[in-house]
Amino acid sequence: MRVAVFSTKPYDRTFLSQANESAGHTLRFLEARLSAETAALAAGEEAVCAFVNDELGAGNLETLARGGVRLVALRSAGFNNVDLAAAKALGVTVARVPAYSPHAVAEHTVALILTLNRQIHRAYNRVREGNFALDGLLGFDLCGKTAGVVGTGKIGEVVCRILTGFGCRVIAHDMTPNPACEAMGVTYASREELIATSDLITLHCPLTPQTHHMIDSAAIGRMKPGVMLINTSRGAVIDTRAVLRGLKDGVVGSLGLDVYEEEADLFFEDLSNRFIADDVFARLLTFPNVLVTGHQAFFTREALAEIARITVANLTEYERAGRPLHAVSVDRVTG
Repeated sequence: MRVAVFSTKPYDRTFLSQANESAGHTLRFLEARLSAETAALAAGEEAVCAFVNDELGAGNLETLARGGVRLVALRSAGFNNVDLAAAKALGVTVARVPAYSPHAVAEHTVALILTLNRQIHRAYNRVREGNFALDGLLGFDLCGKTAGVVGTGKIGEVVCRILTGFGCRVIAHDMTPNPACEAMGVTYASREELIATSDLITLHCPLTPQTHHMIDSAAIGRMKPGVMLINTSRGAVIDTRAVLRGLKDGVVGSLGLDVYEEEADLFFEDLSNRFIADDVFARLLTFPNVLVTGHQAFFTREALAEIARITVANLTEYERAGRPLHAVSVDRVTG
């Protein structure tokens, strides 16, 4: 198949090219993010390969379809950036990578927890400046603390296993309890109970209308003072302005983010020589108890290799049978 691959970095080219060696698709790598200004670049291609911040609303899908695109191959699990109803109406099939390495995201989640708790980021800078004082670096034992895990799919399950290993009392919330989590001693509770009783809360749920701004002012108002909040799922699950107020009030004791609601114009780019115009994001970075990574949780060799393998397999199966291995149905709840 002829494929326009948007939002590519050198590592995307490396892993996708390796996965495509035996498949033989024609991959045209584009650095540009898929948007209203760039959708026409895919004219003449049979498929586009898109990432998490590519814009696949109705207008862009119409442009793609007019240019001959019949398949959108997402190299991500989430598909909340795609207008599925518009894709169906246009005859455009959408495929995704449903799972790649749950360990990658889960381990990064725990890295954020440990870094914030023991303030490794601040200690690192102090030592480099010759400051070996411990004042202000006090942490707590994870053992015995209550950890709330929202979403116990593949990633959430691994997070539960790791936190259980630390000796945490793990409670979880999910529409469908995971038997593997129950077998390791995880207790399921309502979202309200989890929010009210957890010492740390980590989010691993899809973005749906029901989870949009799930962590808002009302939720923060029910949290234990000093709670640690971690989000490696989707940025819009958190109302960032509400969390900022929670940080100022001391309710949110520490915050770890790998995703951000308005990340599309920030993440995956080197902006070190530019002014960041997003006032909310800039305010977040002023808090010493906030740690932000730039949508990095998925970024391991194993995960990138698996994403590339499944993406190419979706292309190959669509070419062979007219349907990718992992099609996204318009009837699915967006997430």
